[in-house]
Amino acid sequence: MQFEITKAATFDAAHHFPNEPEGSIYRRLHGHSFMVEATVRSETLDADHGWVADLGALDRALKAAAEELDHGLLNDKPGLELPSLEKLCLWFVGRLQPEWPGLCRVTVGRPTINERCTLTL
Repeated sequence: MQFEITKAATFDAAHHFPNEPEGSIYRRLHGHSFMVEATVRSETLDADHGWVADLGALDRALKAAAEELDHGLLNDKPGLELPSLEKLCLWFVGRLQPEWPGLCRVTVGRPTINERCTLTL
């Protein structure tokens, strides 16, 4: 038996792909509204609370990470020089995993254009 809890956050940010050919729409600076979800898994429940983990604490950690990117240029963040959805998943894992060892999945998406990437750990 395994339990999973998930929290979500949103952020808005700009990016571009400098390695794209001249004239490519991806090379131009543009922005998106992003959604990120983080899922923590456990086979056991905390004996004192009967939960996997404190959802409020997960919410605060995820929102703090999203806030680092909100209304900024993703390309300026180390590890996001080529800011694909895949790289964003890795970036969020790097921020959350030290505090959340049960982290098992991160999904980053752009809901307005129906795109998302999921990284399963």
